[in-house]
Amino acid sequence: MPASLAPRELAGQDILSVRQFQRDNLEPVFALTEHMREVVRRDGGTDLLARRVLAALFFEPSTRTSASFIAAMERLGGSVIPITQGVQFSSVSKGESLPDTIRTLEQYADAIVLRHPVIGSAQEAADAAQVPIINAGDGAGEHPTQALLDLFTIRDELGKLDGLHVAMVGDLRFGRTVHSLTQLLAQYRVKLSFVSPEILRLPLDLMNEVRGRGLAVQETYSVADVIGEVDVLYVTRVQKERFTDLAQYEELKGYYVIDEAIMAAARRDMIVMHPLPRVGEIDPRVDADPRAAYFRQVQNGMFLRMALLAGVLGKA
Repeated sequence: MPASLAPRELAGQDILSVRQFQRDNLEPVFALTEHMREVVRRDGGTDLLARRVLAALFFEPSTRTSASFIAAMERLGGSVIPITQGVQFSSVSKGESLPDTIRTLEQYADAIVLRHPVIGSAQEAADAAQVPIINAGDGAGEHPTQALLDLFTIRDELGKLDGLHVAMVGDLRFGRTVHSLTQLLAQYRVKLSFVSPEILRLPLDLMNEVRGRGLAVQETYSVADVIGEVDVLYVTRVQKERFTDLAQYEELKGYYVIDEAIMAAARRDMIVMHPLPRVGEIDPRVDADPRAAYFRQVQNGMFLRMALLAGVLGKA
């Protein structure tokens, strides 16, 4: 696997981790994402990937990621095999192994996008496959395409990445979107604030990696400690599906709520982001605030995934 990937270098490659993307190679990816946005807004799509097939294999529930990959492939002129309604409707329910499922689907598809609850499952799939595997989330591990669209959104909304102060709020322990985005942001000259209860702190190995890059880092339990100075407030939900103790989940799920009072203390040019779904951590009344970028973030996901699919399938 290449150390870093730009659109032309993506051809035939797996996308498993944000570690495949270096700062210098991200600009071509973002330029292609902007191009895809222009194509969709002008023409609705393109036939760039006509007669190409994507298999969408989701072992966990998904709305945005599955829908945006399907929409991205169809707007590129391709088609999709959607296994997104639960693996109980597939041969996995009969005990089929992940490698066998992958080897079967690659007989029909030119690429496979996979979401799975086990860390390392995307690599296991890639080891078995002869077609490109795109990691759409492997447990509490990584979610590289989400992190790429998040980074693109920050750049698109604020016009830069260097010099920003980004605060991550909520479930930093299990939040794979946080893990991947943190790794990407660590390549820029940013300040990072991590806001969470003690039990949901960022994993120590990732924290040590960030500190090792010499970035300004702070940890706190209170949004109030950072809200007046951040450029980006990246909010995540407490992930019920990762808890074995549901009583503990119930205790933590409402720990942070971003509401109009919090927003009143924020800078006028900051943005609020969320990978969604939200389950109470952002008051719906915040949606009307122009600083609420999370639905624009959702749309960017389709454009970014169009760019990645075109790259992976050799049409970038």
